[in-house]
Amino acid sequence: MQKEFIPKLFALLKQGISKETLIKDILSGLIVGIVALPLAIAFAIASGVSPEKGIITAVIAGIVIAAFGGSRVQIGGPTGAFIVIVYGIVQEHGINGLTIATFMAGFIIIAMGIAKLGNYLKFIPYSLIVGFTSGIALIIFSSQINDFLGLGISKIPANFIEKWAVYFQNFSHINWYAIVIALPTVLITLFSQKVLKKIPGSIIAILLSTIVVQLFNIPVDTIESNFGQIPNNINLPSIPHIDFETVKALIQPAFAIAILGSIESLLSAVVSDSMIGGKHRSNMELIAQGAANIATALFGGIPATGAIARTATNVKNGGRTPISGIVHGLVLLAIMLLFAPYAKLIPMSCLAGILVVVAYHMSEWRQFKSILKGSRMDIIILLTTFFLTVTFDLIIAIEIGIILASFMFMKRMSEAVHVKSISSEITKKEHLFDDELSSLPKEILLYEINGPLFFGAARQFQETITNFNKDYKVVILRMRYVPMIDATGFQSLKEIITTFNSEGVLIILSGIKPDLRASFRNNGIYEIIDRKYIVNNINIAITKAKNYLLK
Repeated sequence: MQKEFIPKLFALLKQGISKETLIKDILSGLIVGIVALPLAIAFAIASGVSPEKGIITAVIAGIVIAAFGGSRVQIGGPTGAFIVIVYGIVQEHGINGLTIATFMAGFIIIAMGIAKLGNYLKFIPYSLIVGFTSGIALIIFSSQINDFLGLGISKIPANFIEKWAVYFQNFSHINWYAIVIALPTVLITLFSQKVLKKIPGSIIAILLSTIVVQLFNIPVDTIESNFGQIPNNINLPSIPHIDFETVKALIQPAFAIAILGSIESLLSAVVSDSMIGGKHRSNMELIAQGAANIATALFGGIPATGAIARTATNVKNGGRTPISGIVHGLVLLAIMLLFAPYAKLIPMSCLAGILVVVAYHMSEWRQFKSILKGSRMDIIILLTTFFLTVTFDLIIAIEIGIILASFMFMKRMSEAVHVKSISSEITKKEHLFDDELSSLPKEILLYEINGPLFFGAARQFQETITNFNKDYKVVILRMRYVPMIDATGFQSLKEIITTFNSEGVLIILSGIKPDLRASFRNNGIYEIIDRKYIVNNINIAITKAKNYLLK
């Protein structure tokens, strides 16, 4: 088996894990498990599903991702990034549709890992990631206004604009008790770490608000009043029923889950690498992420991925091997089995305050502001992705964002391809390409091509080359700095050669890399040009050109 497809845990167990490291991992797993509890519940509720589904996801995905992933310290589970997608799927297809979409997404992610696409997802533009992440943050913030202010709205529209219109109509119903709970929750979550390093602020806020609400019988919504009891057991796994019509209906959301989950998990792995000086295995990480989503779907959970904030918490508390991630999952399982009945007492306004903090951290407003000072194309991708996420749909935002990013890539790659006439420079005495070129006959035209000839640059290449003076008898294309040619590039090259042949002009190709010569044969270049005019260096090309002129 290739090294990149071996889980990090297996490799570390083979090397041996010291007792000191093991103790630190266990302690870190305990802390991260406690941190993950309120987030798992809050993310589930914000996604439109019952609280236990978030805990189940954190347990199953946390263990699977840690045990089989390609990162040393990755913590997996439900994340804020999925709230928008999950909520939309639940509204349109129901809980069963969400389970099937998650199940399908798992197989898609595994396929991406096997195809080694983990090596390429890192090239998705940062402006695209910040765009949809900031949009998600705004949507999460908006979705919490009802509970934060205690408005008591039973049915909230999914559309961003309609949602705020309903809020404005109901501001007269503000429950000030809810605000008194939500605001301190925000402050405690944000600033408690400055005083209590080891105890998560969200846990402190939940304990204080729950105790106060129960002692003084404060009239605010709780998990129990909205969702009833939280089960303290996990159902046996079951395979969802899937038919072709269901696949057609859910393939788009499944791909959105797969792409978003893959991006976030690898981004989290990269961040953790920088913190511990490690190097994750991207493709193994994707396979583990896919397996985790399949497993959570079997147990009735929601989509899962690598969680950046929880992974960072793991690192800061001493976690250095996947054992901490496994312990984190087991801690959540123990909490669910032993304390789930008490979780129903948590005030909804407290969870809303925690999610407001999550939205603030997700907003990446500093990076957003920085990108707005950058290139025009980055700004277009950022703003387009952001506004599509907020006003329409995250799936559409990702699709359009990737298309725009592809156009940006093509534009920049085409700009990186330089085609210049060396002969004209020699004539103007502005530049001598090489010493031997100073005496180049005027009937010979020499072009230097730098960069890959792919579909984004092929048209520019063809137009530049074919726009030549008819007085030239020989054209030399110097291609020593052409690393690759795709099908479109080969088609343009064939059209150029055909054009030259029809004009009675000899074309000589110089400096072709050995690995491109096989492609020349496969793409029909040898059928339209004599092989003796495909040479290794410029000296041979010039000699052949001069001999041709002497005939």
